[in-house]
Amino acid sequence: MVFRVEDETIIGGQLKEKIPNNFFLSSKDEYADFELQLEFRLIGEATNAGVQLRSRRIPGHHEMIGYQADLGQDYWGALYDESRRNKVMASPDKVELAKVLKLGDWNKYRILCEGRHIQLWINDFQTVDYTETDETIEQSGLIALQIHGGPPGEAQYRNIRIRRIK
Repeated sequence: MVFRVEDETIIGGQLKEKIPNNFFLSSKDEYADFELQLEFRLIGEATNAGVQLRSRRIPGHHEMIGYQADLGQDYWGALYDESRRNKVMASPDKVELAKVLKLGDWNKYRILCEGRHIQLWINDFQTVDYTETDETIEQSGLIALQIHGGPPGEAQYRNIRIRRIK
């Protein structure tokens, strides 16, 4: 079991064994313009995770394609383009983010998607203010919680609230 619920918290991953690949727990509904707020905590030495935005499942594969509000390692608060361009589209000032990020403890993530504009905040510090310039990139899709493949670790998510805009 990759995702489970304990004490009103969604937990992805495990602390005893390697995580074989990326896993995603996704919404059934699609979202275009929305505000998503949640709390997250990463447990483990090299845990990597994220929140997929405006994404799609890749048929016959475990991956998703779309934007990711990233978490962990050198990617805290970055906007990554998962399985499409496979690169960081925007990232925060790491020195400034380090002043508000609580490693191993609960942090707040605020994600705002309006039109082609995506903004991310961790603990009220804005990490990304990005506008998509590629008109071919779809601006709606699923939202998903991710645990990245790799060493043992857990991504914990709670108090998830989503509000559609428009």
